[in-house]
Amino acid sequence: MTIKLNLIAAACENMGIGKNNNLPWRLKTEMAYFTKLTSTTEDASKKNIVIMGRRTWDSIPPKFKPLNNRINLVLSRSDLNLEGYTNTYSFKSLDDAIKELEENKFKGNYEHVWVVGGSFIYKESMESKNFYRLFLTRILKTFDCDTFFPPLGDNLELISLPDIPQETQEENGIKFEYKVYQNKNFKQF
Repeated sequence: MTIKLNLIAAACENMGIGKNNNLPWRLKTEMAYFTKLTSTTEDASKKNIVIMGRRTWDSIPPKFKPLNNRINLVLSRSDLNLEGYTNTYSFKSLDDAIKELEENKFKGNYEHVWVVGGSFIYKESMESKNFYRLFLTRILKTFDCDTFFPPLGDNLELISLPDIPQETQEENGIKFEYKVYQNKNFKQF
């Protein structure tokens, strides 16, 4: 089975995605969109996978760890103590996590794979043969950020999907748009 990596992120006009290990904006509807996409499955007996780096894991407030109704895979070169967290597993690399998804414990027990950050994991995922789609919320304002989304390559094609709002959204005086890009180079193998 081909693993399809779906990336999901929100970036402001300067492609910033974070500041001091936190989001620079507070948009409840955008967070609800993230939760809906990353947790919804067609088969109620399955869950989605979310893959994140250690810093992204660390940035999740304790009361929201692990991300509910999803299988959490945390990438870290150093050992992590994830005891006490259900449906949460640690891997040394993205390749290790993909291999596990293809061959072992999770095989057939999940529907979608979502990469949820951070910057290095996004870049590595976009360079992977498994990179399928990017769900990018474009925040139509510039924020002071210290973490940035990697440059979008010319291999991306803007597409529209039926369940993704096409019109500009606004909350707390901040306008934003939901965009979906598909990797033109993705091949089923």
